[in-house]
Amino acid sequence: MYRVKETIIVEGTYDKIKLSGFIDGIILTTGGFAVFKNGALRESIKELAERTGIVILTDSDAAGFKIRNFIKQSVPEKYIKHAYIPDISGKEKRKREPGKEGLLGVEGMSEEIIIDALKKAGCTIDGSSAAPKADRAVTKADLMKYGLAGSGSSAEKRRAFAHKLKLPARLSSNMLLDIINRLLTFEEFKRLAEEISEQTPEI
Repeated sequence: MYRVKETIIVEGTYDKIKLSGFIDGIILTTGGFAVFKNGALRESIKELAERTGIVILTDSDAAGFKIRNFIKQSVPEKYIKHAYIPDISGKEKRKREPGKEGLLGVEGMSEEIIIDALKKAGCTIDGSSAAPKADRAVTKADLMKYGLAGSGSSAEKRRAFAHKLKLPARLSSNMLLDIINRLLTFEEFKRLAEEISEQTPEI
């Protein structure tokens, strides 16, 4: 079992059951979109955010990002960490049909992928956390310089960059920037950004 300090916010009961098999910590479900109208649940999330910090671990589809962004607007940024699962096509065993976007959700991910996502988010696991890379920070201006923001092909380049890091394609430039500064040194970012720029022509 992995002991996780932060409260983990997931979408549904099956996600919680999945994580409970190998994580010792608080796991809270949003009930899908129910969190939008459930004031008591939102207050619980805010309270836990202040006590333990929270990490949001939703599916990588549009619904998951909608829930993630709602919680992000409800809780002060200093209490939130974001864990992202990669875009993997498929369906969970219990489902007869794949989801609308054909992607596996949190419950369909392996233990290794989930723990890796939590580590990348900077969670405190078994008493230690992966600190952000100690180097010159990547800025929004750097994203623009390498075409990852502010150009016609930016979205395509961000998707390619996210794919290289095994992250969901739907990441905004701000979300991508946050995780780049956790995972990469500036030189590592620069090399990968240059490689993607060469592969993706400007529009």
